[in-house]
Amino acid sequence: MEVCLFLERFGSIRGTNKTATFPGYAVVMFNDTDLTLTTVPPDSGPSLLGRAPKDNTALFGSIDTWVFDLDNTLYPPHADLWPKVDAKITEYLYDFFGMDGLSARALQKYYYQRFGTTLNGLMLEHPDILDVAHFLDFVHDIDRSSIAIDDRLAAVIEQLPGRRLVFTNGSRGHAEKTMLALGIAHLFDDVFDIAAADLIPKPQAAPYDKFLALHGVNPEKAVMFEDIARNLEVPKRLGMGTVLVIPKLGGTDHRDAHDKTTLAPDHVDHVTDDLARFLEQIVSGLSQ
Repeated sequence: MEVCLFLERFGSIRGTNKTATFPGYAVVMFNDTDLTLTTVPPDSGPSLLGRAPKDNTALFGSIDTWVFDLDNTLYPPHADLWPKVDAKITEYLYDFFGMDGLSARALQKYYYQRFGTTLNGLMLEHPDILDVAHFLDFVHDIDRSSIAIDDRLAAVIEQLPGRRLVFTNGSRGHAEKTMLALGIAHLFDDVFDIAAADLIPKPQAAPYDKFLALHGVNPEKAVMFEDIARNLEVPKRLGMGTVLVIPKLGGTDHRDAHDKTTLAPDHVDHVTDDLARFLEQIVSGLSQ
């Protein structure tokens, strides 16, 4: 098997060695001559991103505000909610511009990578004809029946001391409906959505500043959980703790390539591929 085909289908390059994953159960590490197949132990994903698991107890003892992104963070990247929203955005552009599907898709990805969100791109380039409320309602009108109540996640979030807030580039309605489907909506104090952020998306600095001011958050006593590494850069600079939530090694990942990370940057304090387990470790340590 040629290395280039192997990488295209299964993995990524890390340093001088290469790695690739078979969904769910194994990792292959190889150089120019050898292939080695090994099983995947817990926390392999964080280790491959350069963040070995570490004791969380002392690091989270002073935290009084727990901030969570929504999509691909409070529910895992293998869930199909984001592909549904993604498809609705393409459909919106198809109708908005009267263009063919391939062109709508290409424009969507251009807007996302250039402006942070498709909505931001539309606002900047077509402010006179865009109905923001209609856009948000349309793209978040999806079927959420594929995600189930997450009792384990709910149980551990309930034990987190202090406030729990959601900070999302999506709409409040989308966040609330998704949290209801997960069985965790009643555990959060508020949702800071794209409207609250004056329609300015993460990772721009302005929405973080407004979030902290609106909720009276001391960044040195707060931690943020996110699935996109670049969205943690500003929180870290402001003094917050940062946790990158990634898919399990070999698991399905519906995120755009633009949002994936092969090596955790310096502004990421921790990496986990199991949010509930990570929080359980924190809660267990705090109770001792």
